[in-house]
Amino acid sequence: MTGLYQRVILQRPSAPGDIYQHMLRMLKNLFALFLLLFPVVASASQVVNEAATKTLDLTDHGIGIAAIIVFVIAYILVMAEEFTHLRKSKPVIIAAGVIWGMIGYIYTQHDIGASAEAAVRHNFLEYSELMLFLLVAMTYINAMNEREVFGALRAWLIRMGFGFRKLFWMTGTIAFFMSPIADNLTTALLMCAVVMAVGGSNRKFIGLACINIVVAANAGGAFSPFGDITTLMVWQSGVVEFSAFFLLFIPAVVNYIVPASIMHFSVPMSEPDACDESIEMKRGGLIIVALFLLTIFTAVGFYNFLNIPPVIGMLTGLGYLQFFGYYLKETSRRALTTKEGQIGTPVFDIFNRIARAEWDTLLFFYGVVLCVGGLGFIGYLGMASDVMYGQWDTTWANVSVGVLSAIVDNIPVMYAVLSMNPDMSLGQWLLVTLTAGVGGSLLSIGSAAGVALMGQSKGMYTFFGHLKWTPVIALGYAASILTHLWVNSALM
Repeated sequence: MTGLYQRVILQRPSAPGDIYQHMLRMLKNLFALFLLLFPVVASASQVVNEAATKTLDLTDHGIGIAAIIVFVIAYILVMAEEFTHLRKSKPVIIAAGVIWGMIGYIYTQHDIGASAEAAVRHNFLEYSELMLFLLVAMTYINAMNEREVFGALRAWLIRMGFGFRKLFWMTGTIAFFMSPIADNLTTALLMCAVVMAVGGSNRKFIGLACINIVVAANAGGAFSPFGDITTLMVWQSGVVEFSAFFLLFIPAVVNYIVPASIMHFSVPMSEPDACDESIEMKRGGLIIVALFLLTIFTAVGFYNFLNIPPVIGMLTGLGYLQFFGYYLKETSRRALTTKEGQIGTPVFDIFNRIARAEWDTLLFFYGVVLCVGGLGFIGYLGMASDVMYGQWDTTWANVSVGVLSAIVDNIPVMYAVLSMNPDMSLGQWLLVTLTAGVGGSLLSIGSAAGVALMGQSKGMYTFFGHLKWTPVIALGYAASILTHLWVNSALM
C-alpha cells in the first residue's frame, strides 16, 4: 500500500512535456488505490446495511408516547393558524426534529443507530423529490402570474358583465378545469380575486362563490397528478399510473355539480356593477404557458417511458424556463428612464420567481413527511393499518380517510396511507385518492384552498358560512363515491 501511495503522490514530472503522461499515471494509480480500498468500503457498507435492518417496536415505550404528544401539539397549532397567525410550517418542523431526535437517541442506546439513519434518509429522499417537483410547478405559476396571464383572464371575466349566477358557474367551472394543471390553491386564489372584484359588497354572492370555488378546485385537482400534493404523492409512489387518474373525472364532476346545483338557487339573480378593467398580458406569457405544458409532458414521458423519476423531467422543464428567461432578457430593449438617465430594463428574472414559491407550504410538507415517517418507524402506522385495512372493510376505511382529511390536512393523511401501503386494488387506490382530495371540501379548514380564501375574502367567506353548506357538500361527497364504485366497478 505504501509503495502505491508513493507512486501516486510523490512522483513528479521530469519535464513539462511529461505532464500529460504523469497525470494519466496518477489517475491509473488512484483507481488502483480505490480498488484496494473497495473491499473495506464494501465490508463497512454491509455492516451498516445489516444494522439498518434492525428495528424496535416503540409503540408502548415512553419515546413513542412522547412522539404522539409532540405531533398532536404541533398539529393543534397548525389547525389554529387562522387565529394565531403562526405559520403552519413552524410547529411541524420543530416536531419533526424532536421526534427523530428521540428515535435517534433510543436507537443509539441500543447500538443500532444506523437503522434510524437509514429510515430518516429514506423519508428525506421522498420529501426532496416531491419538494423539487412542487418547486418547479410553483415557479411556473409565479412566472405566469408575473407575465399577467392570470390577471388578463381575471380582467376579461370582469369586463364581460355576467350576472351573479352566471359568474357563480363560470368561476366554479374554470376552477374545476384549471386546478388539474395549476393546482387547487393557485386556482382558488385566482378565482377568488375575480369574485371579490365583481362582487363588491354583496357578501352573500361572495360567500357562496368562494364555497363553490373551493369545492370545484378540490374536485378538479383529484383527477390529475398535478392537481394536488396528495395526487402527486400517489403518482410518484407508483401505485397509480398517470393515465389511471383520469378514471376519476366523472366522480370528480359529480362531486362538484351536486352541491353547486343546490347552491345555485341561493345565488342572487342581480348583476354586478359594470367595470372596464383591462390588463394586458406581458410579452412571452403564452409561451410560458406552453413551456409549462411541455414540462408536464417531459415529466410524464420520463416516468412512463424511461422509468426516470418525474422530478427529473420537471427540473429539465425548469431549464426550459431559464433559457426563455435569458431570451426575454437579451431581447428586451425598453429601458426605464428618469431625468437622471437610464436606470434599468424591465426583464424577467427566473430566480425572483423561484424566491416567490410557497415556501411555507414546502416546509410544512417537510415537517409532515418527517413527522409521519417517524411515527411510522416507531410502529404506529402499522397498528393503524392493521385496524383500518385489516379489521374494517376497505371501502369504508378509504371513505373515512376523506372525512379525516376535512379535520386534519390531507397531506399527512395520504402520506400515512402510502406509508402503510395496504394491499388494495387499483379501484381502491383511486377511491382513497378521490376521498383524500375532495374530503377537504367538507370544512373550510380542510384544504389549503379553503384556508387561503378565508384570508383573502376579508371576512366574507368564513368557517361558519362554509359549515352551513357542509351537508350539501357531504351529499356531493357521497354521490362522487357511489359514482366511482359504479363507473369503475371493474377495478374494485
